[in-house]
Amino acid sequence: MRIGELARRTGVTERALRYYEEQNLLRPARLPSGYRDYAPSDVDAVRHVRSLLAAGLPSHLIADLLPCMVDTGEGLMPGCRSMLPPLESERDRLTSAIEQLTTARAQLVALIDRTPDDDAEYDAWVAAHGAA
Repeated sequence: MRIGELARRTGVTERALRYYEEQNLLRPARLPSGYRDYAPSDVDAVRHVRSLLAAGLPSHLIADLLPCMVDTGEGLMPGCRSMLPPLESERDRLTSAIEQLTTARAQLVALIDRTPDDDAEYDAWVAAHGAA
């Protein structure tokens, strides 16, 4: 199938499909005319890529993971135990990012909460203390 058909079947843009090819996430055959020729199995491959991207994995890791992924019918699972350490590392990276964002959010909430609610009170406070 051509790229437009794969895009239609998966809901992914042609541009994204070309990017997936650049990242070695898809490997379509080439017709003599140079057009990409996708296999029916590429529909599932694109869905797997989308799922792994949604899990926060970078494309270089997805390229390593895809050959060993198993679709359980309820989701993907690594079929190679050797993929667990990089997955755990990504989980830890995401956990750290979440913690940093949670801290940043708490600081922003505190900043907002310190700001007087009404304009008159706010103007009086700025007049008394000066603006930074």
